[in-house]
Amino acid sequence: MALVRKRSRRIVVDGAAYRWRLRGRPTYFQGMAWSPCTYAVVHADTPGAVLVVTTNQPHMSNWLGREAEPVLPSGVAAAIRLALREGWTPTTLGSAFHLDESAGFAPGF
Repeated sequence: MALVRKRSRRIVVDGAAYRWRLRGRPTYFQGMAWSPCTYAVVHADTPGAVLVVTTNQPHMSNWLGREAEPVLPSGVAAAIRLALREGWTPTTLGSAFHLDESAGFAPGF
């Protein structure tokens, strides 16, 4: 599955190029801070399986004004390295690979 180039960012990790994208507007559950922020990553040159990373932060644009830290390229690079160690093969077609880093997320009520 390809990631739309529009609004996606390029990152190079250990010599390989990837594209990543954070949803601009939160989903309803993210807006209510009931579920954490997620972003997607694909290999830039040979898109295959998508990496979906679930963070432990609310979406920056949540509607409740909950404090959230931005998703930084350094965090994306760390998530890519971890996913690769855990078996993500970014150039092979297949189902999305989910990396759950949501430990410590407290939903807002």
